[in-house]
Amino acid sequence: MMRVSPLSISDSYVVSHDRFGDPRGWFQEWFKASQIQPHLSFDFVPAQSNISYSDCGVIRGIHYSLAPVGQAKMVTVMAGEIDDYVIDIRVGSPTFGQHERIRLNTETGASVIVGPALAHAFHVISPTAVVCYLLSSEYNPEQEHGVHPSCPDLAIPWNTDVPFSLSDRDQKMPFTAQRRENGLLPNF
Repeated sequence: MMRVSPLSISDSYVVSHDRFGDPRGWFQEWFKASQIQPHLSFDFVPAQSNISYSDCGVIRGIHYSLAPVGQAKMVTVMAGEIDDYVIDIRVGSPTFGQHERIRLNTETGASVIVGPALAHAFHVISPTAVVCYLLSSEYNPEQEHGVHPSCPDLAIPWNTDVPFSLSDRDQKMPFTAQRRENGLLPNF
């Protein structure tokens, strides 16, 4: 059984899964469209699956897509622990500039679903983490964008108990004000 709970930012959800364990380990259903789709405000049909391995302190994001078909994602930690962030950068949204942090790890097995016009990031807080993503559209490099993780307009309180490590690409990302001026933020 899966339970889908909306987050404070529209088009974002936490999915909790039942686990069935015995002395050998455990089993859970990870994705079941018939139990998830009725709770979502958009269609979510996976078109691509990604996996990342990261060391402690790695921040991946803040990323979003402006692809015409949109790109929703379902994020699940397969090993380790992360602070996962859903960030509303939709111009005209009542929660524009707000974020929600959800702790994801292998112990709970929960997932986060991020709507197609929202931004996403995560910060690894365990020694390493393996994160899987189901994406509703294929990677489209011309439509992929980002915002610098230290954007003052977003003021995300990253976990200071672990180091920060950004890719060269994420270090060069502009703030939301510049993205908005250039017409490179999604609309609500």
